[in-house]
Amino acid sequence: MPRRPEGPPPPPVVARVRVRFAKRGRLRFLSHRDVARTFERALRRADVPMAYSAGFSPHPRISWLGAAPTGAASEAEYVELALAEHRQPRALGEALDAALPAGLDVVACALATATPLAELVDASRWRVRLPGVAPAALAAAVDALLARDLVEVERVIKDGHRRFDVRQAVVLMVCRAENDTCAILDTVVRHTTPAVRPDDMLTALCVVAGLRPPVPPEPLRLGQGRLLADGTVADPLMPDRDDAERLVGRIDA
Repeated sequence: MPRRPEGPPPPPVVARVRVRFAKRGRLRFLSHRDVARTFERALRRADVPMAYSAGFSPHPRISWLGAAPTGAASEAEYVELALAEHRQPRALGEALDAALPAGLDVVACALATATPLAELVDASRWRVRLPGVAPAALAAAVDALLARDLVEVERVIKDGHRRFDVRQAVVLMVCRAENDTCAILDTVVRHTTPAVRPDDMLTALCVVAGLRPPVPPEPLRLGQGRLLADGTVADPLMPDRDDAERLVGRIDA
């Protein structure tokens, strides 16, 4: 007969809260595992009444969504917390923000809806700053990529090398100029498998036009959510479209 943990079972889940947070500054170099550990410590310091899993090694019931790659800053990371007691989302968000280190900042907090969070997110908006790249060179590379139906790149994964198409994920891609020697790549991409990351997009631009930034790029995720018909990305925490667009922004903002 299998052993059972001693003591009473953990309290049931009575509420779920979704948190949008930002990863800024030097903390963009944290891995997802580092972010997860930091959040667990902050939840304890903030006295958030987390629900725990059953078994011999209970752990807080936390669900993560589409973490930004290490080295990328983000204004739109999401996590869902299962609570053993009801809490007002605004107060919970403020307490959690105070317990997190500067650079991991709570942006919004809301009660979860019946729709799973993963079903509310199918695209991301990225802005990649490219110091040392002339805007004209980036514009030419973007035009070359958008003219293609297929642009394959290769990425090393734990099981080896994998080739996949970047072009099918690109919804919108725009070149901007910060100055004569710094270009900005502003793009919306669908979430695919594997996910198309900023470094994959830059690899694709190199494939089609030989574009190679002389210094490391600076990627920033501005939003992720449901892709709308006009190419905007709606924030999954904000059901009102106008509010979502004010927060996430348009591709031409």
